[in-house]
Amino acid sequence: MGTYINIGNAGFQRIRRSEYIDKSGLIAVVNKTLFTRQCFSCVTRCRRFGKSMAAKMLCAYYDHSCDSRSLFADLAIAKDPSFEEHLNKYPVIYLDMTSFVTRFSDKDIVAEIDATLKADVLKAYPDVKVEDKNDLMECLVQIMEATDDQFVFIIDEWDAICREFKAGTQAMDNYVNWLRRMFKEVNASRVFAGVYMTGILPIKKYKTESALNNFIEYSMVDPGDMAGFFGFTYDEVKALTQKHGADFEELVKWYEGYQIGDEPSMFNPNSVMQAISKKKCRSYWASTGAFDAVANYIQMNYEGLKDDIIKMLAGGRCFVNPTGFQNDMSIVRSKDDVLTVLIHLGYLSYDWNESECYIPNREVSGEMVNAVKMNNWTHVVNAIEESRQLLQSTLAGNAEAVAQAIDAAHDEHTSILSYNDENSLACVLSIAYYYAANDYIIHRELATGKGYADLVLIPRKNVDKPALVIELKYNKDADSAISQIKRKQYPDKVRQYTSNLLLVGINYDKQQKTHECHIEKYESS
Repeated sequence: MGTYINIGNAGFQRIRRSEYIDKSGLIAVVNKTLFTRQCFSCVTRCRRFGKSMAAKMLCAYYDHSCDSRSLFADLAIAKDPSFEEHLNKYPVIYLDMTSFVTRFSDKDIVAEIDATLKADVLKAYPDVKVEDKNDLMECLVQIMEATDDQFVFIIDEWDAICREFKAGTQAMDNYVNWLRRMFKEVNASRVFAGVYMTGILPIKKYKTESALNNFIEYSMVDPGDMAGFFGFTYDEVKALTQKHGADFEELVKWYEGYQIGDEPSMFNPNSVMQAISKKKCRSYWASTGAFDAVANYIQMNYEGLKDDIIKMLAGGRCFVNPTGFQNDMSIVRSKDDVLTVLIHLGYLSYDWNESECYIPNREVSGEMVNAVKMNNWTHVVNAIEESRQLLQSTLAGNAEAVAQAIDAAHDEHTSILSYNDENSLACVLSIAYYYAANDYIIHRELATGKGYADLVLIPRKNVDKPALVIELKYNKDADSAISQIKRKQYPDKVRQYTSNLLLVGINYDKQQKTHECHIEKYESS
């Protein structure tokens, strides 16, 4: 057993001793690529989404220096036809790139990586004679020719150097050249049975082409057939909550909402496990190290970025084109680049069918607000404070203050919306009531009674506040909005959650460009 080669299965043993959600199906996907032209895989996802756990699982499965059968016997992979074929059959090189980033300087780091791995590999093959001048790749070629051994190479946090050193530095250039030397040269397909790299960012692009275009890439933007392994699925979290007696609906509100490829309802796995362990839903992302990066990116304030952030904070979606991003966090040149970085970091989710991004859940929304405040975005911070005051005025039944607040929201957000119909009014109202998301579940066009209420705010569990049923009118009057709420029996659906209801009618007068509001407490007949 070495430091970097044949490290055994101790890492995965620790994982199995803890609460473990079976993601061993990933092994079957990787097995299909071994000894093929697709044997080079780069699987990238955001922090705390199980990257390192997957890498340690693969080490335990492929490493020929240990017996890992019992670790996998009760997992899904044990039933796969490829299980026996590749179980503990290969010398495995495992490299956690962060261990070098923290120890070596710009000019030394790549040379140290190569020399350190070379020394460890040669200890595992003392009978194979190589020249001192040979680099790691040359040594692996000679070992393969002497022993017929073909390696599995696993790199965790492959992009740590890319995140630490800017494009154009000597370290970056040396690192890219080293990766090309290892995995693109003519002997790579002879030396490696498979290569698996994981990190946050996809492989860096030069102009329009990946630096390692022989790799098959799986990312938050395009996860391919690995989508189900990128986080926890709806069914997996539901089973966890049943096992531990946790509140499934609360976990959904806080941590669900990621669309990853064809998987529509993925959860942040680390946050789910912490919430279950600590028996409390809250944001567990503040300590991930990504927060400062998010604050820096949105500070760039490319044209339209503030409006997009506000729109997404209110539950909306924004178009994004992720194809121009160079996969380098030091090269961000447009609003699309900023949004794409935030997708890779997990602060936005990406709907590839619609080419749209959005804030997935309450945890991320809260962190996004913190980042906005940190940047002193007066425009946005004021909108959040105005939203807080709007909610207070609504709950206090102050119809005049509500109308004035909606007037201000209308003027503030005309840059986001073409403000000329009831749908646009509903969008502005969603933005204006953003702050309510702290205590309410907000529904637009909720099916209620004999129709659809424009905006319904239902208090979260353990929140002692009335539900709000808001109806919007355009060039009519606020009283007619209240009448429609009653006539179409909108409160009937809401009363299953609470009998404490406020009815809010809002009308927009297009000619006067003003709003009128009527608020009354609902009294059931």
